[in-house]
Amino acid sequence: MITITFVTNGNKAVTAEENSNLLRVSLRQQGGIPFKCGGGICGTCRCHIDAGLENTDKVKNKERKHLTDADIEAGYRMACQTFVTGDVSVSWKVPEKAAAARPAVQAPPSPAETAVDPSVEPTDEPSVEPPQTAAAPPPPAP
Repeated sequence: MITITFVTNGNKAVTAEENSNLLRVSLRQQGGIPFKCGGGICGTCRCHIDAGLENTDKVKNKERKHLTDADIEAGYRMACQTFVTGDVSVSWKVPEKAAAARPAVQAPPSPAETAVDPSVEPTDEPSVEPPQTAAAPPPPAP
């Protein structure tokens, strides 16, 4: 087994089989690497191998469509095209839209917020809201 550390996701470390696809491990273990197509077409899963670059397979032609030679030399890969043969640490840039849209982490509700009112009798019938009706117009003036 190998260890993959998702640096951008709070250094979350997971184990995987040798020769695992980096994006698939991220999806299965909730590593957090962004993606859209999963097939080397869109370039969304661009990531940086912070440590263990020697434990990744050969760069594929699909990656070269999204990464320059300088990117590859600096340790950038496409997660969907990268298979890992040993321990790696990976990071990525969080897209601005995703960062802005991500809700703040909320604490779970307190027991008081989820307590059941003992005066309410349980029922098997679903609750149905009465239909909303428009207010009646005022009567005509005499």
